[in-house]
Amino acid sequence: MKNWTIRIRLTVIYGSLVLLAGTALLAMTYVLVRHSLDGRLDSNSTTIAGVQGPEDATSGPSLTWQSGEQFRDDTLDSLLTQGGIALGAVGVVAVGFGWLVADRVLRPLHRITETARRVADSNLHERIALTGPRDEVKELADTFDSMLERLDRSFDSQRRFVANASHELRTPLAINRTLLEVAMRRPDAPPPVRDLAETLLAVNARHERLIDGLLTLARSEQGITVHNSVDLADIAQHVAEQNRQSGVEILTSLDPAPTWGDPILLERVIQNLVQNGIDYNITDGWLSITTTTRGETVELTVSNNGPVVPPYEIPGLFEPFRRLQDRVAAGRGTGLGLSIVRSVTRAHDGDVTARPHDGGGLTVTVALPLMREQHRPRPAWSTTPPTSDHGAVSASVGASPSDHLG
Repeated sequence: MKNWTIRIRLTVIYGSLVLLAGTALLAMTYVLVRHSLDGRLDSNSTTIAGVQGPEDATSGPSLTWQSGEQFRDDTLDSLLTQGGIALGAVGVVAVGFGWLVADRVLRPLHRITETARRVADSNLHERIALTGPRDEVKELADTFDSMLERLDRSFDSQRRFVANASHELRTPLAINRTLLEVAMRRPDAPPPVRDLAETLLAVNARHERLIDGLLTLARSEQGITVHNSVDLADIAQHVAEQNRQSGVEILTSLDPAPTWGDPILLERVIQNLVQNGIDYNITDGWLSITTTTRGETVELTVSNNGPVVPPYEIPGLFEPFRRLQDRVAAGRGTGLGLSIVRSVTRAHDGDVTARPHDGGGLTVTVALPLMREQHRPRPAWSTTPPTSDHGAVSASVGASPSDHLG
């Protein structure tokens, strides 16, 4: 009974109540009929009654005479038998009607559940807007709509704040970078000034990457508006070629992996994973990129051999600004890389998982919905990506390649 749905429970309750009421009615009828028959019998129980017997061919119907007590018992037995059959039939009909009525009563709750599931996919703009009489279900739906309204305003306010703050911080950082570069190029600049300028430029660049990562994270959490056909194998091949000179051997096994979404954000996902695997590697290490199709999903897997990652630390790596303790000292990245990967993947109705690689390192798998050939719009990436197109994409999302795990 623990696994019964509310509809089944309501049906069982309704059917049980009908059967209990019918049983009580039959019992009362039995008592009343018996009391009536007892009043008609003589005190010595010698009264007899005529009951129609089988029809005779010559004389017609015959009467079979029996005692009053036998007549009473036969009548009561017939009442119980016929009443029980009728009660069973009514019970079956009541259960059927109860099943239909329960579905009708629970239909608004199904609507609330479906809306809640859609809202869980970051669609906070949707409302239930239940119509009908103002009963308990209508009050529940209105309360849920009011909660969604407050959540929507809160999330919008948070996103606008992050976007505005990130945008406003870009201007002073750009000015600082320009001033430092000018100071470094002055012919009369002493070596200590040049060294200080290089250090400040590195710090400034890290802050720019942080701001760019926050903008990307805020954008991905607002949902995607571009739904182009994308092959993850093409993007992975392009990202791998960009990082061939990183000092890490990059291995690729790229089968077609057609999906849909924003190619700029998806390139950012692959770039973050690859850059993370490069930064946290070992001397003469390797990094592998694999794309494949499994059922109704396409998968991108990036693995590397690097420092050992404890399994209990993996969930925290997907949180913003969360990095392993032994990696903080390196000062690389912003701690937003895997957060951006997860946010962009969820915005594309996908999922991302990670597990420690045998011998050290990390294996991250991104799963996205498969785009069937008959449903594919015009491709946003060709099989051999033009250099100019990819250069434009890289300029917009690849300018901060180290927004990774950190």
